[in-house]
Amino acid sequence: MNLDNRGLEPPQPMMRTLEALEGLSKGETLSIINDRRPMFLYEQLDELGYRHKTTERNDGSFLIEIKK
Repeated sequence: MNLDNRGLEPPQPMMRTLEALEGLSKGETLSIINDRRPMFLYEQLDELGYRHKTTERNDGSFLIEIKK
């Protein structure tokens, strides 16, 4: 599942991401693209037991892959 959060003002990217995670099945990956590194999201993901990896892309955006 992919989610493009570019161009949205906080807290919309985090809210959209958390909403999308509700439909994620075990073993599935949610890939999101954000304009900025989602520092507050990481804490939420850790508390909820998700694994995550962030990669800065050539255009300055961030790809965050979240696995349940």
